[in-house]
Amino acid sequence: MGEMGLRERKKQRMYQDVSDIAVRLFLERGFDAVSVAEVAAAAGISKPTLFRYFPAKEDLVLHRIADHEAEAARVVTGAADPVGALRRHFLAGLDRRDPVTGLNDHPEVLAFHRLLYGTPSLVARAYAHQERSEAALAEALGGGLDARLAAGQIIAVQRVLAQENWRRIAAGEPVEDVAPDAVRAAERAFGRLAEALPELRPAR
Repeated sequence: MGEMGLRERKKQRMYQDVSDIAVRLFLERGFDAVSVAEVAAAAGISKPTLFRYFPAKEDLVLHRIADHEAEAARVVTGAADPVGALRRHFLAGLDRRDPVTGLNDHPEVLAFHRLLYGTPSLVARAYAHQERSEAALAEALGGGLDARLAAGQIIAVQRVLAQENWRRIAAGEPVEDVAPDAVRAAERAFGRLAEALPELRPAR
């Protein structure tokens, strides 16, 4: 068991190291200007080895948000009030300036978001990530069409809220000025979700 744990840790470290090297090169020169072969060479691995870890070039970037793919599903699992649980989770993310909420002005975070949102192929790959998030959330909500419809609305709300926060900060607004509006917008959006999804309300 200990040996397996060590192998898994080494594998995860490889994922992280290669992704970090790739993102650094992409930020320096642009996503389309850097080849997969150049990333592999910089990481000291072969191109076939890189593709075993990252099936597509875009995955080198999306790895940074891969942990969030099943986050909404984890939050609602076992929750009597799924929308309320997601609301509290998003507000807590705003409070700690979690980059996934868009409310973060660290230069590296802003540069990463510019890379992600400014590269068409990465935007397309991010939509696939969101579709998997929706699927995982729908499954956690019980499956079926109603669960898929609810999951689609929830993931869309989180995405729009985060992109609005990032857009304002990227335009030069101080994070301290954006934060109160971000909290109000999240409260309003999740309140509307609760009204629109009565099947997810806790029983009275």
